[in-house]
Amino acid sequence: INMADLPRTVLISGCSSGIGLELAVQLARDSRQRYQVVATMRDLGKKGTLEAAAGEALGQTLTVAQLDVCSDESVAQCLSCIQGGEVDVLVNNAGVGLVGPLEGLSLAAMQKVFDTNFFGAVRLVRAVLPGMKRRRQGHIVVVSSVMGLQGVVFNDVYAASKFALEGFFESLAIQLLQFNIFISLVEPGPVGTAFEEKLLEQVSTAQFPGADPDTLRYFRDLYLPASRELFRCLGQSPQDVAQAIVKVIGSTRPPLRRQTNARYCALTALKAVDPSGRLYVRSAHRLLFRWPRLLGRGLRCLACDCFPTRVRPG
Repeated sequence: INMADLPRTVLISGCSSGIGLELAVQLARDSRQRYQVVATMRDLGKKGTLEAAAGEALGQTLTVAQLDVCSDESVAQCLSCIQGGEVDVLVNNAGVGLVGPLEGLSLAAMQKVFDTNFFGAVRLVRAVLPGMKRRRQGHIVVVSSVMGLQGVVFNDVYAASKFALEGFFESLAIQLLQFNIFISLVEPGPVGTAFEEKLLEQVSTAQFPGADPDTLRYFRDLYLPASRELFRCLGQSPQDVAQAIVKVIGSTRPPLRRQTNARYCALTALKAVDPSGRLYVRSAHRLLFRWPRLLGRGLRCLACDCFPTRVRPG
């Protein structure tokens, strides 16, 4: 048997819902059966949705396994259940969000974000790298975010965790090229998932003790409505993002970075245009604090394709 014809083992973290679930199902249903998917989640009590979506692929090209990216034991246990312990493609997708005024957030909550989003990815990479290096092949895909490219108001800690991923994996990519191992940072913009809805719902009623009245007012009266508008106008579906990741995994020369949302590119471009950073910070500040109506209009304009957007080829 030609080694190239054997299905590649793909390990995905965070598959109980959203992008992880969609990606697991799309890869498992690949018409050419190129993938053997190990779809993992921290709480196996939530596996019902994934199993239903997988249908006939379940037990054939898709298996569900328990994995808590915050635990060394859990990672070791999960890998020991994979035949030969060999992972050809690792998709770091598990993540948690955190939104709100900084003074109203606990350090413990911030550390949890880094434990999952950053150290969770690092832990998995450390576990699969020795095998990939030995075999001189592998692909590590990281679900980053446009917030790994630019800071977003009231998302300080979440953006910081994604910036950390970007710096870590860009550094690692240089070394791993020597071993024929590729790294791809996939950067979705706003994605309409239950995860996001729940987060916005929770924070709209949260108290944030320690935050001053002005900041709280800006958060509730300006940021939350703008955020909802952003998701409504520019939000992608988890299926769309998963499809972009499937293309990245299937490509012979995977890119280091791939933004999934062409409509959002106009916003990330603001940062690239002015290296001093002033243009992006001032524009974002004015739109949110001075001209919120204009912000809404601009988002609707981006959504209806008034601006030419470049959709990136697969």
